[in-house]
Amino acid sequence: MPKPHCSRWVALALALPVLGGCALGPDFVEPDSSLPANTSFTGQPLSDAHLPRPADPTWWNAFGDPVLTGLENRIATANLDVRTATIRIAESRYQRGATAAAQFPSINGDAKYQRELYSQNGIVSLIAPLLGPAGANGLSIPAINDYTPGLDMSWELDLWGRVRRQVESADAQLDQAEDRRRDVLVSSLAELARDYIQLRGTQEQIRIAESNLTVDREILQLAQQLQQKGVRSGLDAENAAAQVEGVRAQLPSLRQQEIQYRNAIAMLLDLPPSSLDAELSVNRAGLRSPPRVPLGIPSELARRRPDIRMAEDQLHAATASIGVAVASFYPKFQINGSVGLDALEFSNLFKASSLQYMAGPSVTLPIFDGARLKSMLELSEAQQAEAALTYHKTVLQAWHEVVNAIAAYRLEQARRARLRAQLDHTRAALDLARSRYNDGVTDFLTVLDAERSLLQNEQQFATSTTNVSLDLVTLFKALGGGWEQTFSDPSRLASRQ
Repeated sequence: MPKPHCSRWVALALALPVLGGCALGPDFVEPDSSLPANTSFTGQPLSDAHLPRPADPTWWNAFGDPVLTGLENRIATANLDVRTATIRIAESRYQRGATAAAQFPSINGDAKYQRELYSQNGIVSLIAPLLGPAGANGLSIPAINDYTPGLDMSWELDLWGRVRRQVESADAQLDQAEDRRRDVLVSSLAELARDYIQLRGTQEQIRIAESNLTVDREILQLAQQLQQKGVRSGLDAENAAAQVEGVRAQLPSLRQQEIQYRNAIAMLLDLPPSSLDAELSVNRAGLRSPPRVPLGIPSELARRRPDIRMAEDQLHAATASIGVAVASFYPKFQINGSVGLDALEFSNLFKASSLQYMAGPSVTLPIFDGARLKSMLELSEAQQAEAALTYHKTVLQAWHEVVNAIAAYRLEQARRARLRAQLDHTRAALDLARSRYNDGVTDFLTVLDAERSLLQNEQQFATSTTNVSLDLVTLFKALGGGWEQTFSDPSRLASRQ
């Protein structure tokens, strides 16, 4: 029959695996996004047989511009913000590794050599009288050598899951770092598309101004010819010259905008100013807008939008932190030990008789800490409640952004169609005004007004065309498209910096 103290040790050994499998605190449950799966973003009911296609992650291909596609394909590896976010993934991995190391024993080696000489007037002087006649003349202890190499070991038994909850929180923070990189990538892709579209829009405005400048110069030449023939006064020629200079005055600011957008794209791709001038200088045809944009269903946003995923990761980390706070109320068990050699002569150091060791468990029980642990637990619970509200707000805001982007895109398309019809009528009016002026039926101001209207309408139509593409980019970004499933190795990227 085993002795009582042995029975207790056996019972503890059998209980450790059971206790080690539990983790205090609430388990994380994936939150309900409350996004509908059977209706569209505009609230229209959907059937399983007619679900819309999900948004294309490579949405920039919808514009049909190979230059834009080539630039977008370089963002993931070239953009400085994306590369910084990638390195932060590596940082989170290393932090997670440091946290997980607490699950394993800690072993430290040490070695020490000391040359010691005891004072004759110190403790030794108290020992000499105890030795009787042998110590009458004092006790003389020569200097000694002390060799002590050894190992120190400690291991916290994670009975209550405190360390496991810390690792769970670190895993959630690592997921958050990965989703933050996705969010930065989505934003960078959208920003490059916006700059490119505005660059092409500015180049179109320059083309319109130069085209109208050619027409205005022809009108000026006609007015000057009629003045020379004495048919018209010099007032018509001066008004025509003023119109020419007014159009020419628009070109410098437009060219400045063109340079700024080129350099903005170069900055996004980690390139010096003017490095993309040759690639971006040629004005291409207008960007193509897809006839129908794949939107998917609202419930997909929870998995597709990086900011929603980040909010969920934050909620997961906050939930795990509650378990850490709860486990702090319970005793902390630790196994400590040390083993080493000790000898006064180096020749005896590695003999079996020089071995010494110490091993045994220790327990730390919180008794009074001024309600610190209680406050830390309440803080963790409040942070979890805040993270839950943040998740709910992020989902709701994403839903609103998509619906607003859909409305803006569709309404701008309708406006652009009306502007196109207005532009056709304005061109016809200008042709009629010039013909009637040549026939002497109308005055020159009618021609100038028609020319100004044409210039203004062409600029409005070009701006609306640009806005349609910009609204489409906003819609694709709101849908969360444009991020990778896999990443380049952040540790390698960090080593190259």
